[in-house]
Amino acid sequence: MESLDALDTALSGGRYGEITSVVVGRSGDVIYERYLDQRPEALRNTRSATKSVASMLTGIALDRGLLGSVDDRVLPFFPEVALAPHPAKERLTVEDLLTMSSCLECDDSNDYSAGNEERMYPREDWVRFALSLPVRGFASWVTRPEDSPYGRSFSYCTAGVVLLGALLERAAGESLTEFAMRELFAPLDIDRAEWPVAPLGHTSTAGGLLLSSRSLLALGTLYLDSGVYDGRQVVPEPWVRTSTSAHVRIDEQTEYGYLWWLRCVAGVPSVYMTGMGGNRVHVFPDLDAVAVVTSENFGRRDAHALTDALLEEHVVPDLRP
Repeated sequence: MESLDALDTALSGGRYGEITSVVVGRSGDVIYERYLDQRPEALRNTRSATKSVASMLTGIALDRGLLGSVDDRVLPFFPEVALAPHPAKERLTVEDLLTMSSCLECDDSNDYSAGNEERMYPREDWVRFALSLPVRGFASWVTRPEDSPYGRSFSYCTAGVVLLGALLERAAGESLTEFAMRELFAPLDIDRAEWPVAPLGHTSTAGGLLLSSRSLLALGTLYLDSGVYDGRQVVPEPWVRTSTSAHVRIDEQTEYGYLWWLRCVAGVPSVYMTGMGGNRVHVFPDLDAVAVVTSENFGRRDAHALTDALLEEHVVPDLRP
């Protein structure tokens, strides 16, 4: 435990900025737990880590027969939104939203993108905003989907995940908050969770779901254990496997599943949830371990680099055999 022991000193000295908690679990036991704000019960705003929870709920909805498959078309769920006919939008599927590779011109990393999330938040109707976006084009210097690994082209799109959340509510016939509490959180003994709400009242899957660090550990451990918690299959095992498999490539080091990120950390394969500020929930199947890092390094360009360094310098070395 030398590396984790040294982590205490590094955290106390501010080596990794405004980290609020680090929790590491292995083989069902918590082997490291530190709360820099002395608030173990605090609900953490892990920002876009919420998107991976939306993936979990999609798998549960499919298992319950509320959705047919990831090939289900999106537009039929929103008949009230009148759109100019376009073949690409008519073909838009649940899988396109899960993989952030839809036809919508939506890129949060591009300030000029019509679908940038900052253009969505001031609007009243986030669903209409997403569905009304232009269809994405591919300039000559951009790799087209048919020329990309897995046949998809990644573009980080929060509006698309908002659309997915609204679709799940339509499919379930109830608030996603209620559905998530009954089908996912309660079975994991998570009794406190606070979802943000979009202006028109539907549960927002954009980000900002509040959960404790231990609850985040439970979600990561659920996926480490193939969707099983306390002997109960909470998320279907085939969905856990499929959603954490690569479906689109982001760059040479990073691939993307169904709202899960895939990348090696210090040479060790990991699937993970991630949000602004360097917030993470990392699942390390080869190490039988889960690491949670919550952070308030908001506004720092190096926020994710700081979390990477924390994991690479202290957590992974101690988990290696």
